[in-house]
Amino acid sequence: MFEPVWWEADGEPAVGYLDQRALPQEVVRARACTIDAVVAAIATLAVRGAPAIGVFGAYGTALARTLALDDAAFDASLARIRAARPTAVNLAWAVDRVREAGGSLAAARAIHDEQRAVDRAIAQHGAELLPSRGAVLTHCNTGPLATAGYGTALGVIVEAHAGGKRLHVYVDETRPLLQGARLTTVELAQAGVPSTLIVDAAAAATMQRKDVRAVIGGADRIACNGDSAYKIGTFGLALA
Repeated sequence: MFEPVWWEADGEPAVGYLDQRALPQEVVRARACTIDAVVAAIATLAVRGAPAIGVFGAYGTALARTLALDDAAFDASLARIRAARPTAVNLAWAVDRVREAGGSLAAARAIHDEQRAVDRAIAQHGAELLPSRGAVLTHCNTGPLATAGYGTALGVIVEAHAGGKRLHVYVDETRPLLQGARLTTVELAQAGVPSTLIVDAAAAATMQRKDVRAVIGGADRIACNGDSAYKIGTFGLALA
């Protein structure tokens, strides 16, 4: 299973990451040794997925503490990291939490561990809701590459498969960045889950003709009343 984000324990302080722009053709592991590199990795989608960005930002905050000459420089670095992806809620709160802990690496690692635990809990609870056999459809990418853990929505599918449910997954390509085609299909293959890649425009017809029993996706925002927002294209799946 891919590990998209980690702290580089050897050598100079750095945050390690898997450059997701290169997948699936290449597996490129890189190091962010400066705040410029941390910000660039987030802004250019080398690191993507809100939970993974949060973990990366937490480690970036620990890195900023080691690099900063004083508190003013530390806070300036954190402002840059927080602004690298304004839509990723996890990034801001992870940065703030590690800052409150004085930039502690232990606090950053705790966030990473908690994300893994949250992913597992989502997967275990969600797997119970999927049918024992049949087809399911997923959109975009919600596996370990997006979460730095086990995966959220995709983790549900993988957990169900591991528990003996016989599922075939239809994966939307998810234009324009093709997260489904480039990332989700690779994660499913690694987990041994059978899947078929489809173009986005074929989703409704696939749901009708292939007896898709469930559609599962992530959530970028969840309101107090239960309303949720996710990647463009999700509304069409809900209507279908």
